[in-house]
Amino acid sequence: MEEKLKELKQRLQEINDLDMIGAVLNWDQSTYMPPGGAPARGRQMALVSRLSQEKFIDPAVGKLLDDLEPYADRLPDDSDEARLIRVTRREYERATKVPPEFLAQFNAHGSESYQVWIKARPENNFAAVRPYLEKTLELSRQYANFFPGYEHIIDPMIDMGDYGMKAASVRAVFADLRAELVPLVQAITAQEPADDRCLKQHFPEADQLAFAVDVIKAFGYDFERGRQDKTHHPFMTKFAFDDVRITTRVKENDLGDGMFSTFHESGHALYELNINRAYEGTPLGGGTSSGVHESSSRMWENIVGRSKPFWSHYYPKLQAVFPEQLKDVPLDTFYRAINKVQPSLIRTDADEVTYNLHVMIRFDLEMDLLEGKLAIKDLPEAWHARYESDLGLRAPSDVNGVLQDVHWYFGLIGGMFQGYTLGNIINGTWYATALESHPEIPADFAAGKFDTLRNWLTENVYQYGSKYTTNELLERVTGRPLNIEPYIRYLKTKYGELYEL
Repeated sequence: MEEKLKELKQRLQEINDLDMIGAVLNWDQSTYMPPGGAPARGRQMALVSRLSQEKFIDPAVGKLLDDLEPYADRLPDDSDEARLIRVTRREYERATKVPPEFLAQFNAHGSESYQVWIKARPENNFAAVRPYLEKTLELSRQYANFFPGYEHIIDPMIDMGDYGMKAASVRAVFADLRAELVPLVQAITAQEPADDRCLKQHFPEADQLAFAVDVIKAFGYDFERGRQDKTHHPFMTKFAFDDVRITTRVKENDLGDGMFSTFHESGHALYELNINRAYEGTPLGGGTSSGVHESSSRMWENIVGRSKPFWSHYYPKLQAVFPEQLKDVPLDTFYRAINKVQPSLIRTDADEVTYNLHVMIRFDLEMDLLEGKLAIKDLPEAWHARYESDLGLRAPSDVNGVLQDVHWYFGLIGGMFQGYTLGNIINGTWYATALESHPEIPADFAAGKFDTLRNWLTENVYQYGSKYTTNELLERVTGRPLNIEPYIRYLKTKYGELYEL
């Protein structure tokens, strides 16, 4: 059995290496590749994805898993070996349902679609991306149909990102959350909005980047094992355990955009950098779900990066970087500005309280598209209508409407957005639980120290990679399944104090 397990790991390492080669190609396309390289890049990415898929669904892998299953049954359920065999089996069974030719076709299409989106968004040209988006919808439905027996057509896509969740369970969580959020938003927005003019001055890009890099180094992001580059839509990517990269974008007339983007992506990277090294090259060696991944990124962006203790330490440093812009701005004014609650058009710029409403809009639109209730040609107007009904706003164009998020222009339609809100809920749970063991954490932030929180996350979440599912992690750490209460308590406490509710 040990020899068979060794052979399985060797095969998995080769598959992982192919996937990481694909990640390098994607990172280059999103950062430095000239536009003319797009056709060849799509072909290259399609080839790599097909080779990886073919290697993974090789019957020899299935035979190894069959042979190893009795061995896994004899091991403690919690052992790394048993979990590796079972998680690999789960991924193998999913992979065998999807033909390699389909993945190659989809990756080639996604690469081409992304390049069209890069040009179309600043030009407000939805017509240019419409045929690509129609093809993406067709391919997304085709993907779902590789998994017959679903309750809702979006379920296979949700399961891929957040294993164990379905449309019904996501809808239930969203309904409970919405019932709490809408009255909170109404109570806050009934008051005079916070003055955020201090953030809308001219802040040179190089100085913004340097300050944010100093902060994420203190968080624990290791530039010996990573780097940061600019892109159109920020993301984190991983090429190896010691090569985990982040990207950002900077607006010189908006201090918060690049700074909080950098904090967010560093949170994703901290997760990947602290997974148990024994899992490298296997299905255990990455984050367990989009929800848990977003719990880390939103933790470092918001619970840490928008907190009063954090800025009691870092605001004097920021003032030293931008003395002309911030010298006459008190800490309290700055703190209120970065936590301003106001309905807005852009998801990535949204405040903590309204953010999840953006996610719910996208989730509902995805389901309508997949069900055939909404056609791609009608998507821009449907988008505007939902923003008017839910947030009281209408974008003047599609630039800040349906063209704003990259997700549908390189990936599937479906299963791409729910993880953001699940992550918010989960990070509220992690933070409340961490404070029970370490009530000194806010004082650490005020001293510019983040080891206690990062070490708690590593011990309880990060190190396990995909060894445990989201629900298993929640049960292990808190003794409870997914629960919105700690997150709602965090929001009501923080914003109740800010807005004297």
